[in-house]
Amino acid sequence: MTKPKILFLFSDTGGGHRSASEAIIEALNLEFPDQFETEMIDIFREYAPLPLNYAPEIYPKLSKMPKMWGIGYKVSDGLRQTKMIYKALMPYVRLSLQRLLYDHPSDLIVSVHQLVNIPLVNVKEIDYPRFVTVVTDLVSTHVAWYDNGADFIIVPTIKAAEKAISLGVSPDKVKVIGQPIAEKYTLPPQDEDLLREKFGWKKNIPTILMVGGGEGMGPLAEHAFAINRAKLDVQLIIVAGRNEELKHHLETHQWNIPVTVYGFVKDMPEFMQASNVLITKAGPGTISEAFIAGLPLILYSKMPGQEDGNVTYVVEKNAGVWAPEPSQVVSTLREWLSDPNMMALVSENSKKLANPKATRMIAKELAYQIELSLKAKPNK
Repeated sequence: MTKPKILFLFSDTGGGHRSASEAIIEALNLEFPDQFETEMIDIFREYAPLPLNYAPEIYPKLSKMPKMWGIGYKVSDGLRQTKMIYKALMPYVRLSLQRLLYDHPSDLIVSVHQLVNIPLVNVKEIDYPRFVTVVTDLVSTHVAWYDNGADFIIVPTIKAAEKAISLGVSPDKVKVIGQPIAEKYTLPPQDEDLLREKFGWKKNIPTILMVGGGEGMGPLAEHAFAINRAKLDVQLIIVAGRNEELKHHLETHQWNIPVTVYGFVKDMPEFMQASNVLITKAGPGTISEAFIAGLPLILYSKMPGQEDGNVTYVVEKNAGVWAPEPSQVVSTLREWLSDPNMMALVSENSKKLANPKATRMIAKELAYQIELSLKAKPNK
C-alpha cells in the first residue's frame, strides 16, 4: 500500500527554513513511524526561473546590508504592495510552479518559506492536495506568509496569528502551536560539568556561548574582542558556523581569556546546556532553542523587519537584552556576573517561554491535515 506523501517546500535563504522542515519530518517519523513519505524541495534552487534560482546565494550577501534589507522589507510588507509584486511575478513563475506540482505529486503540501505561499495558492487549481503553511518567523511576520487561499496556517506566536487574521485570513484556518525545533533540543539535560569535560572546556567558570547562526552572520568578532579587552572572568565558546574567514580571524586573535572557536557544529544542544549565557543574532530558531535550555539571551544583531519583533519579545519578557554595541554586551555581562540572582531570574524567564512539544504538535496537526486532504482526493 502506498504511503501518503507530504511535500515540504523550503529554500536555503538562511538556515532556518531547512532546519524547520527537517525538524517537522523528524517529528512525523517519531509520532507516526513509517506512515508517511516525505520529500523536501528547495523551491528557489530547483524550480525558480533565472535569476530567482540564485536566491540562496544572494541571501548571505543581502544579510550583510541590513539597512537595504530593512527598507525592502518595510516597503513590501503591505497587502497592496504584495499584491502588486506577485501580480507582476505570476506570469514569470507560473509555469515553474505548475511543473513543480506535476513533478512531485503529493497528498499534502507544506510550505515553510514565505515567498512561495501566495504564488502557489494562485497556481493550485483544485482542492486536492491541501496546502498548509508553517510560519517560521517568530513574531514579525511578513504579509507574504499569509493567503486565505491556504487551507491551514500554523504560527509560532499569538502575534503572528493576529497578523494573519488582520490580513483577512479566516480565524479557523490559523492555529498557534510554536516554532519547529529539532528533537535533540528537547531531550533531558545532561550534567553541565560532564559536558564541559567532554568538550575540553574549563569547569568552574561562567561560560558564554556566542553564535552567529549557521552562516556566522553579524558582527560576532567585534563583540568577542570587546569581552576579551574587558578581561571578564569568563570563558568564551564561539561558533562561527560555515564562515571560514570569521573562524580563522577568531583563531588567530590574541586572547586574554579562555576561548574555544568552532566552525559549524552539530552539538549545539549540548553546547547550550553547558553554557550560562547565549550571545546571538535574533534568529527565531536559535532564540527558541535557547528558551528550552533556559539561557539568558544577549541579542547583538538582527535582520531589520523580520527579526525586530523577536528582540521586542525577548526584552519585554525579561528573557534577555538587546545589546547591538560591544560596550552594551560587556556591561550586561558585568551586571549579570556581579548579580547571580538577576541572571538566574532572566534564565528562569527564558525557560518559561520554552515550548519543547511544539514540533511534535505540528506533526500531529499535519497528520490530521493529510486525513482531510485524502478525503478530498478525486475518485477517493
